[in-house]
Amino acid sequence: MDPRDAFLQANGLTTPLYPPGSRYHGLSLRQHTLADGTVVSYSERRFLPQPDELTLLQEHRVEESERIDAIAARYLGDPLQYWRIADANGAMRPAELTETIGRRLRITLPEGIPGVGDAN
Repeated sequence: MDPRDAFLQANGLTTPLYPPGSRYHGLSLRQHTLADGTVVSYSERRFLPQPDELTLLQEHRVEESERIDAIAARYLGDPLQYWRIADANGAMRPAELTETIGRRLRITLPEGIPGVGDAN
């Protein structure tokens, strides 16, 4: 067993299924037993945040030939964080965000992180 996993297990902790930057970070693994006894493992459902509940940092105007991953890299420092922009704009299909030239995209803080004006 990996020493890190052994430490976590000994202390009643578990290794996260997904890395901290993943949209699925913090979700649990679930299991369902089928009628024939087969056990099927699956990730807990992720509910999308309400876009208007996310703290707006700024807006971005979509230009010709832009890709959502490039926009994420520019504003969030990581192209794999494109899903945060999709969440902030209520998009189930991230590619739709760059299909209309001139569309204004919301760039927000992650869910659960209040902005300066929201902190109490």
